[in-house]
Amino acid sequence: MLWRHGDVLIAQTKSIPTDVTRSSSAILVHGEITGHSHRVEELNSTQIWIARNGEIYLKILAATRIIHEEHHPISLPPGTYRVWQQREYTPEQVRPVYD
Repeated sequence: MLWRHGDVLIAQTKSIPTDVTRSSSAILVHGEITGHSHRVEELNSTQIWIARNGEIYLKILAATRIIHEEHHPISLPPGTYRVWQQREYTPEQVRPVYD
């Protein structure tokens, strides 16, 4: 299953890679333009892992919401997820989408 939250995509995955470090922050993706961030509402029920290559993974232990100041919250059930920021193509480069 796939969820979209503004410029952030969240997809269920079977596992989390072994080359990850646990994050103590609730922020998934920080907004470059507005300063707003896509974040987990209840960090107590979620583990956020960052891989060496920058990929973000979630382990949700109890249903929680992803929140952002400019988007409606989305609820995620318990499970394992990969998170990434959408990118856009221009003839000059591939770059992240900023909302």
